Amino acid sequence: MPVMVRGVDATGVEFLELTKTLSISANGACIASTHSLRPDLTISLTFPAPSPASSSMVPSETPPVTARLRSQSASGDLRLLGLEFLRPLE
Repeated sequence: MPVMVRGVDATGVEFLELTKTLSISANGACIASTHSLRPDLTISLTFPAPSPASSSMVPSETPPVTARLRSQSASGDLRLLGLEFLRPLE
């Protein structure tokens, strides 16, 4: 699932990145990113909604979800980020 990630990387530079989730649950997610982050950093995630053609009642995106970095590991040129949502998804 695509996700827009907004945060501050390990060097202190703000970023906005379109990436994808590898795994997601009500309590957290694993995403791929090109950015290295500081431990326990909080970031903002925005998930695009289905296209308007599939439903005229659905907004173009969901409200931002705040998540805390719990783990990260290198995978080639990417970082795999383990995130915990500050409030579980409904």
